[in-house]
This record gives sequence, structure tokens and C-alpha cells, in this order.
Amino acid sequence: MAQLYYYYSAMNAGKSTSLLQSAYNYRERGMQVAIFTAAIDDRYEVGKVTSRIGLQAEAALYNTEDDLFHHVFNQHRQQPLDCVFIDEAQFLTKTQVKQLVDIVDELNIPVLAYGLRTDFLGEAFEGSHYLMAWADKLTELKTVCHCGRKATFVVRLDENGQPVTDGNQVEIGGNDRYESMCRKHFKQLVWD
Repeated sequence: MAQLYYYYSAMNAGKSTSLLQSAYNYRERGMQVAIFTAAIDDRYEVGKVTSRIGLQAEAALYNTEDDLFHHVFNQHRQQPLDCVFIDEAQFLTKTQVKQLVDIVDELNIPVLAYGLRTDFLGEAFEGSHYLMAWADKLTELKTVCHCGRKATFVVRLDENGQPVTDGNQVEIGGNDRYESMCRKHFKQLVWD
């Protein structure tokens, strides 16, 4: 029985590395996978899932208007899929998370989604919110704060390295713009 899995964390926990390793495991056994990543994420090569440690794989791009069920259905008809992988799943819409549920329930294909739980203000992303609510299995991937505690939040930094406490929810960036922190340090910088 296929299931919907959501692997979530703060930044720098190895979400993309985990996705790429899992996809490799399927392919190594001769199985077919589909990999999707958010078109909005242009930090690395467009159309690829890339990890900070240098692993990468080709991926289909999705944006908020795309019908993921339709895309997977058509691909599955041409060549049966054994698993679907979604990178940057926090950028999914509620409708797209429903489509992932339908891929699992109607096509019997497992879906493994990877994304951030919260934004730079500690608020849930739409995709993360519904994945946390509807996924069959939730797994937290862990990373650490500069103090050594588990990091569960992400702080956005300005060009001077100072915390940003307002702005658009989505602003693409890497280690130059974001830092993962424990709740205690996040609160000191963002909530206090």
C-alpha cells in the first residue's frame, strides 16, 4: 500500500541529499521514479535537485499552477512509476498536496516530499501545513544550531548579517541569507 511521506526540517539538514539517495536506491534496483522541484528555487541549476555536498539529479519543475496528479498520471501511463519525489515541498499549494494524496490513493504510487516546516518568522508554509496534516508518515530530519541544540527554525539575514523580521514569506537564498537555529536563539532574534 502506497503512502505519502513528509520529511521536514530547518535548512541544512540534508533534505535534498536524502531525496537523492532514496531516488538512487530505487533506480539502482531498476525502478522508475519521477523527481519534481520548485521552479521558484533557482539557487543551483534550474531543473535539477542539487545537494550542498554536490549530488544532483534531473527534475521536472513545478509551479503553483501545475497539476501534479495529471503530470504523474500521464508519465505513469507511458512508463509505470515506482515512486514520486518532491523537493522544496513547502512551496506546494493546498490543491497540490491534495493531488499528491490522490497519486498515493488512486495510482498507488508512494510519494516522498521534502521541505521546510516553517518560514523565517516561524509561520508554516502552505505546502508544509497540509503535508503535516495529511501525510501518512512524518519524519523530522535534524540539523543543529550554532549552540549545538537541535535547530527547528530558520532566520533570514539581511546583507549585513542582521535578522530580518518582515517581508515576503518566500525569498530564495542559501547560507548567505538564512541560518538554522534552535527555538531559544530564534526567539531572541525574531520574537523579542
